[in-house]
Amino acid sequence: MSALPTASDTANRERPRSIAVWLFVCAVLVLTMVAVGGITRLTESGLSITQWKPITGAIPPLSQADWQAEFDLYKATGEYRNVTGPAGMDLDAFKFIFFWEWFHRFLGRLLGLAFALPLAWFWVRRAIPAGYTPRLVALLALGGLQGAFGWFMVRSGLSGEMTDVSHFWLSIHLLTALFTLAGLVWTALDLRQHAQGRTAPSRLTRASLWVAAILFVQLLLGAWVAGLNAGLVSDTWPLMFGRLVPEANWANGVAWTFLHDPFWLHFLHRWWAFVAAAALVVLARRVRPLERRASIAINAMVGTQILLGIATVMSGVALWLAVAHQLVGALLVASFAWGAHVVGRREPEFPRAETSH
Repeated sequence: MSALPTASDTANRERPRSIAVWLFVCAVLVLTMVAVGGITRLTESGLSITQWKPITGAIPPLSQADWQAEFDLYKATGEYRNVTGPAGMDLDAFKFIFFWEWFHRFLGRLLGLAFALPLAWFWVRRAIPAGYTPRLVALLALGGLQGAFGWFMVRSGLSGEMTDVSHFWLSIHLLTALFTLAGLVWTALDLRQHAQGRTAPSRLTRASLWVAAILFVQLLLGAWVAGLNAGLVSDTWPLMFGRLVPEANWANGVAWTFLHDPFWLHFLHRWWAFVAAAALVVLARRVRPLERRASIAINAMVGTQILLGIATVMSGVALWLAVAHQLVGALLVASFAWGAHVVGRREPEFPRAETSH
C-alpha cells in the first residue's frame, strides 16, 4: 500500500502552486502595461511628464497651479514647440496626454509592489523551492531595469528639438517588458510542474531557440516601426505605393537604411511577419501532441496578429487596432513561452521502486 500524503507533502505542492499563481497575476499586469504603453505612444503622451520622480511622481497634480507648472515644463519640449503647440494644445488637452503617461508609470509602480512584496513574503516564509530564488530576484531586477529604460526612453525625446523618443530606446523598453513577460510565464509553468512532481525545470531546446530568434527580429522591427511612426508611411496592403518592394533611401549607407529608414523598416516588418508565423506554426505542430491547448494558443495568436497588422496598416494606424496589435503581440510572446516550455519539459522524476529479494 502507498503511504497517505503527509502535511509536508501537501505543503510542498501548494507552495510552488501559489507562487505560480502569483507570477501569472504579474504576467497579466505586464500585459496591461504593454497595452497602456501602446495607448501612451499612439496618443503622443510619452513626453508629457518631463521628470522622473519614482516616489513623489506617484501623486498626480492636485491643484490648478500644479497642473500649470507641469504644463509649463512640457512647453519647453521640442514636441510642444514643433508639434502640439502649433496645433493649439491647451491645458485640458495636456491633461489628457498627462493621464496616459501617469497611468503607465502608475502601473509600473503597482507591478513593482505586486512583485516585490509577495517575493519578500515567500522568501521569509521559506516557501520558495530550491533553485528558484535567484530566478525570481532576476525577474525583480528586470522590472527595475524596465523602469530605468522607460526613463532613458523619455529623456531621449526631451533633448533639443526632438519631437519623439529614440526608436532604439523604445525597442529596448518594449523588448525588456516582453522578455520579462516570457520569464514570468516560463517560471510560473516550471513551478506548476514542480507542484505536480516534475522538479527538473523545463529547458529551452535548440529548435525553440531558433524560433525565439526569428520572433525577436520581428518584435524588434515592430518596435522600430512604432518608434519611427513608420506604420503611417503606407495604408495599402500587400503593395506599398503600387510596388512590392518600396523605394528606400540608400544614400546614407546600408546600415543607416536598415536602422532608420521608415519605408524599408515597414517593408521588412510586414514580410518578416510571415517568416515568424511559419516558424511559430512549426513549433505549434511539435507542441500539439504534447499539449493541445498550447498549440491552439500559438496558432490563434499568430493568425490574429497578422490580421491585426494588416488592418492597422489599412486603417492608417487606427488607435484601438494598433493597441490590439501590440497587445496580441505580447500574448504571442506568452503563448510562445508556453509552447517552448512544453517542448522542453523533462519526464517526471519518480523514485525507483525497490525490488524484493
